[in-house]
Amino acid sequence: MKKIIILLLCFLVTGCTIVRIETNSIDNILSVVLSKQNKLYNQVGKGYKYYIPRGVSYMDTDELNDKLYSDGIYYYLYIDAVSYFYHSKIDYQEKKDVYYSKKIEGEKEGYLEITKENDKYCIEFVYNYARIEALVDKEKIENVVLNASYILSTIKFNDNIIELMLKEDYFTNREEKYDLFASKNADHDEKIEEKEFEEEEIKEEN
Repeated sequence: MKKIIILLLCFLVTGCTIVRIETNSIDNILSVVLSKQNKLYNQVGKGYKYYIPRGVSYMDTDELNDKLYSDGIYYYLYIDAVSYFYHSKIDYQEKKDVYYSKKIEGEKEGYLEITKENDKYCIEFVYNYARIEALVDKEKIENVVLNASYILSTIKFNDNIIELMLKEDYFTNREEKYDLFASKNADHDEKIEEKEFEEEEIKEEN
């Protein structure tokens, strides 16, 4: 009996709750995960930090772009610290001619768009001044959306470091600039395909 009471107190003090997520529904995944105030983190970058869920592995960082991996799928995470610093608003209209399209509104803004590319599905998930892109099989869509939801919802920015980076012209000197909150880049699908092709070449060489 004492153990049960202690366990209940632990949940009350820490604010932890056990929530069953219906993973076969994208709408439900977004509703449950994005509504939670999760302060966990286990990955730290320059001016930001976030939580990588179990089963997802960190691979590499290129400036503010992180590459993650899970179950045969590469996740490309882009951090838009400039839009965060200037509190830019997102401009996205939901689409009816794609597999899935949803604008996310509230304290944090974003959108999730999934389009079919031949026999694969391209996931573009923008939320909390960051974007995750992945190319997946249809049966893995929900699991990737779940992992991406945890990652994007837990991103926290360090205002002091970002301001210092802006003063040092860190962002203006970059060869590639990602503006997640402007119109979508027309060639972003092509970039994903190029990355997948390069990875296949590396595997064959090894």
